[in-house]
Amino acid sequence: MSVITDALLSIWNVFKSIRFSDIIDIIILSYLIYHGIKLIRETRAQQLVKGILFLAAFYVISIFLKLQTMRYLLKLCFQWGILAILILFQPEFRRILEKMGRTKFMPFSFFGQGEDDEETLRIKECIEAVCEAAADLSATATGALIIFERTTKLGEQIATGTILNCTPSAAVFGNIFFPNTPLHDGAVILRDGYILAAGCFLPKPQKEEFINKQLGSRHRAAIGMSENSDAIVIVVSEETGTISVAEEGELTRGYSKESLRKLLIHRLVPEHNSDSSKESSFAGRVISKWKK
Repeated sequence: MSVITDALLSIWNVFKSIRFSDIIDIIILSYLIYHGIKLIRETRAQQLVKGILFLAAFYVISIFLKLQTMRYLLKLCFQWGILAILILFQPEFRRILEKMGRTKFMPFSFFGQGEDDEETLRIKECIEAVCEAAADLSATATGALIIFERTTKLGEQIATGTILNCTPSAAVFGNIFFPNTPLHDGAVILRDGYILAAGCFLPKPQKEEFINKQLGSRHRAAIGMSENSDAIVIVVSEETGTISVAEEGELTRGYSKESLRKLLIHRLVPEHNSDSSKESSFAGRVISKWKK
């Protein structure tokens, strides 16, 4: 009984000694650990972390069992391993830092905050043109790849394409994605309500081994682009005509013209960024994750 009492008193003394700054410290550390786990989840960095924990466990065991040779070798691994990790996993660390840089501490949109200003109206007209074009291309099963650039600038991808800098319309998209034309196989990138470039090449997906084998090259490119940026990528399947949207590394499918319009307005037009709009944007569509 005295052992239990002493344990409870020890726990109570620990709680009594906690200061307000300690609580803040714990909250911040928990937040960083949580988001760190989210960033490395299902990437090569996840296997890296598992390997490091495995080596750390062996190091503790070597100390406990007094295995001097094993302890010395593991100590060398930890001393020089950090540099090797930074070199080998440079793409993963780059993606992590880019995602951290895209973190929004305040709910704002790069399109501006005016309700009916000129830029917002241009974005709405662009959304309408994209939705109309997506519906037309879907009806004829014409493959298409359309990207809405957001806070992350896509200069590297734009440099691989042809600069157009024109006003979007269903007719323009129809000409760009008409089969066997020079720009048909690439992606169209939209910036500030304009078609900035077409025929752009996109990065490969980071988690390609997890992607459903039924998805083609356009869908894979869309997932890769959404992993490397905060862009919204619209895909029209060349085989089935299905309209899909890639965002934050996930692909959702089965959009109609109306549901696509609601989603884009919710994501890109500031005054529509509300809970009710969010609910309606997902109504009446089939969701299919890209993971197996």
